[in-house]
Amino acid sequence: MNIVLGITGGIAAYKAPDLVRRLRERGAEVQIVMTVSAEEFVTTTALQAVSGRPIRSNLWDKEAEAAMSHIELARWADIVLVAPATAEIMARIVSGAAPDLLTTICLATEAPIALAPAMNHVMWNNPATQANRELLEQRGIHILGPDTGSQACGETGAGRMLDPETIAATVCGLSVGKGKGALEGRTVIVTAGPTREAIDPVRYITNRSSGKMGYAMARAAAAQGANVVLISGPVNLPPPTGMHVVNVITAQEMFDATHEHVGNADIFVAAAAVADYRPTHVASQKIKKSKETSRIELVRCPDILTSVAALKRAPFTVGFAAETQNVEDYARLKLEDKKLDMVVANKVGDGVGFDRDENAVTVLWRNGRQEFPAAAKSDLARSVVDLIAQNFQAAQGADTEPRLTVLSNLD
Repeated sequence: MNIVLGITGGIAAYKAPDLVRRLRERGAEVQIVMTVSAEEFVTTTALQAVSGRPIRSNLWDKEAEAAMSHIELARWADIVLVAPATAEIMARIVSGAAPDLLTTICLATEAPIALAPAMNHVMWNNPATQANRELLEQRGIHILGPDTGSQACGETGAGRMLDPETIAATVCGLSVGKGKGALEGRTVIVTAGPTREAIDPVRYITNRSSGKMGYAMARAAAAQGANVVLISGPVNLPPPTGMHVVNVITAQEMFDATHEHVGNADIFVAAAAVADYRPTHVASQKIKKSKETSRIELVRCPDILTSVAALKRAPFTVGFAAETQNVEDYARLKLEDKKLDMVVANKVGDGVGFDRDENAVTVLWRNGRQEFPAAAKSDLARSVVDLIAQNFQAAQGADTEPRLTVLSNLD
């Protein structure tokens, strides 16, 4: 794929060489276009070394523009990525202004455009910036992030550019082919993240799921052309663009949201780590510490995966689960007990699986086994979605009514 990488004048520009390296590792050709301000933060020498291509920055380059190079680059790109994207560049793109080479390319291209914002948290939360963000998203531009954390100015908040690995994986997913994807026109429901089951107004039962894998699955399905409904538990992740997001908190809310949308679904991906139990009684006030011991009675939460798989006209059902020991044994038991067609299993626990950016999985089915080595969850999600798409298409051609369920713990 061909990626035009626009670099603008923010401190996060120092991450650009790493981003270029990660894009090229995925087989991308990267043409860098810098603004004048960007040159204050990162050198053209470093960027040319990692990209292997001359750096473009001047709209009035006589040799390049004699061949209408800005139009040539706009047509060459499979995707235009601006990282970091400052508040200024967002405002320029919203207004349609094109005073420099980068904004001219953004205005002239028909390729998807993705922006990875990076700025002080006050600037990001400014109503003008948020209004620009909303307009950009309405126009189909992908907003990647920003992340939340410590910033170069010493303050903390939303405004950090996403890490280069996440950006690279997401962008390469967005630019999978210019034609129709394997799931073009299909409706895919993805559940992601944990649920929270209240004990009292300040305490709850939850788990260590970050939602990263579920969100990656949703983006990978969208990249394959699917109409995606993402039903998300409480996570600390920016909402993906280009899909319908439904935010829930409890297992019951996720159950209700799932059954509200599942009637139109072709594929159901249950990537969420849903609580198995919830307190029977939720205290109306904070429970005070008064005794040496205390008991909380628990009751089973609804089993979303089982309920969907048991529907008379069940969608192609994809589930996720977690194991801390005897991973393949338990996975095969689930395959048999729930009458599933596929199980994707891996080990979770301290330092493994949950809340990490990488994972490795083993896919089991009735007649075979396939391992996926350690990779970024975004890349792993693309591989798993490819596998789901292949089996879904095969099932559509079968004489019997199809139903595929994938059970894993990738989150």
